[in-house]
Amino acid sequence: MVKKVRIIGVPVDLGADRRGVDMGPSAIRYAGIVSKIKKLGIQVEDRGNISVAVSESSQQGEPNCKYLNEISQYSELLAQEVLQAFEDKCLPLVIGGDHSIAIGAVAGAAKACQKTGLIWFDSHGDFNTPETTSSGNIHGMPLAVSTGRGADSLVNCGGLVPKVAEENTVLIGIRSLDEEEARLMAESKMTIFTMKEVDRIGIRDVVNQALVIAKNGTSGLHISLDMDAIDPITAPGVGTPVRGGLSYREIHLAMELIAEEGILTSIDISEVNPILDQRNATAELAVELVLSMLGKTIL
Repeated sequence: MVKKVRIIGVPVDLGADRRGVDMGPSAIRYAGIVSKIKKLGIQVEDRGNISVAVSESSQQGEPNCKYLNEISQYSELLAQEVLQAFEDKCLPLVIGGDHSIAIGAVAGAAKACQKTGLIWFDSHGDFNTPETTSSGNIHGMPLAVSTGRGADSLVNCGGLVPKVAEENTVLIGIRSLDEEEARLMAESKMTIFTMKEVDRIGIRDVVNQALVIAKNGTSGLHISLDMDAIDPITAPGVGTPVRGGLSYREIHLAMELIAEEGILTSIDISEVNPILDQRNATAELAVELVLSMLGKTIL
């Protein structure tokens, strides 16, 4: 049972190619995340936001790895904040921000647990490297970084390489991959459940299999939730929507099954973009999903 949650905001859009996602932490807070977690009987500490550079005062750098220096710097700060949350016996809940937040979030969790399982909900693979990317956007690279691939300053974040073992890494909801990225993923030892598998065997069996894989020989479980894993009909406020995603009930059931397992130790939730949203619906859904992960039930 989770007793205390520490919220860490990361108002970053440097890893993406659309503005607005840096306001995600504010949108999630506005949706009442603190008060609603407290209603579950869980203590909450909101640490505010870590310091992140903005594009107007930053140099883009190399086109195949944009804003590398700035993202490396904030990722190190975030890894330390996450590690400190573990040391203070809190569950770190990192709210973004684009999905580059997962680099520091996973790094801190891995350092704390030594060996952590990872379940990654996303429509994309986030498995590009500077050599394979077509955009240069680092929010398309955090999973590759976490498994030891990519720019050295990101791969070495937190001092642990790789941060997770591929054998304990599971992707759910995948439906949009770059060609070279798909090749790298097929050659890896990760377990990948595309939307075809979700449709074929159902979200319950997918998540149950994912939990078995992620907890095998590990001492913690990190959930990385990109809100574009969900169908844009339900979650419209994301920067890179892809049709045919997880439904409202599928994603809730996934979070409820994770809560029932009782092994969750850290969370990052990303890509809420209030500029593209409709009445803060995506941020409100993000809060609902956090509550389901933390054990909220219908009865």
